[in-house]
Amino acid sequence: MTAKTVKAQHPARRDDIGDLITRRPVPGSGLEQVDPFLFLNHHGPQTYGPNNAGLPFGPHPHRGFETVTFILAGELAHRDSAGHESIIRAGGIQWMTAGSGLIHAEVSPDAFLKTGGPLELLQLWVNLPAQLKMSPPRYVGLQDDEIPAITADRGAATIRLISGAWSGHTGPIPSLTGVFMSTIDLKAGGRAGFGSLAGRNVLLYVVSGEVNVNGIAVAAWTLVELDLEGDMLEIVAASDAVVLFGHAEPIGEPVFAHGPFVMNTRQEIVDAIADYNAGLFDNVSAA
Repeated sequence: MTAKTVKAQHPARRDDIGDLITRRPVPGSGLEQVDPFLFLNHHGPQTYGPNNAGLPFGPHPHRGFETVTFILAGELAHRDSAGHESIIRAGGIQWMTAGSGLIHAEVSPDAFLKTGGPLELLQLWVNLPAQLKMSPPRYVGLQDDEIPAITADRGAATIRLISGAWSGHTGPIPSLTGVFMSTIDLKAGGRAGFGSLAGRNVLLYVVSGEVNVNGIAVAAWTLVELDLEGDMLEIVAASDAVVLFGHAEPIGEPVFAHGPFVMNTRQEIVDAIADYNAGLFDNVSAA
């Protein structure tokens, strides 16, 4: 067994959306994707005042991939055209399979609009292979207490397991493509180790604090690019830190993306736009 090699580090690029602080480590100038992880936005951290306008993500369509949203602080209201609706609070996550197509809205709940408060979110786009791109839409929303929190290193590390298996535990969301997904809270000096990673692409983004990844120092707001061949990974916190950590087998198919649609060919994008304009995503209003 060999340790995964840190190939490069990719600091997130600041790209605010209105008054919403936004950083994006992928895609960027040096990294198109971490197949099958296509896109990551880090919103906040910031604090909204009373009577704010909230999040700007009103009804919009998707097809061909999945979104995973991590609510680190604040609240997020979800509604989609497949009839799913929820308000997820701090510590919770949303996993939505857009599949064949739906319209969804991700906005701030009325209570947050009125009173304001802290807000921090991560949104990750996970690609689907061609054979699953037209899967039926699916949505799972979990609150903080529904996500297993597994302690390690004598309590200095907590792995919040969302999908996949680790140390005899299994995450509550079954991934269509065998994606492992977690967040890791580390106290200064805490460490978490992972194996059986050969042939799997790792998504590792430092949300806050500073860590060492297989001996290499990595600062906050940085995505680590690792080799595909290595089998083992160790994360050690240089300070209190939060890390987004996932891994998956690469799909290895062409990616043709246009706005909110991710398919394999240009014609499939044309078809998606035509289906959306024809109202084929509108089973229930997401407004």
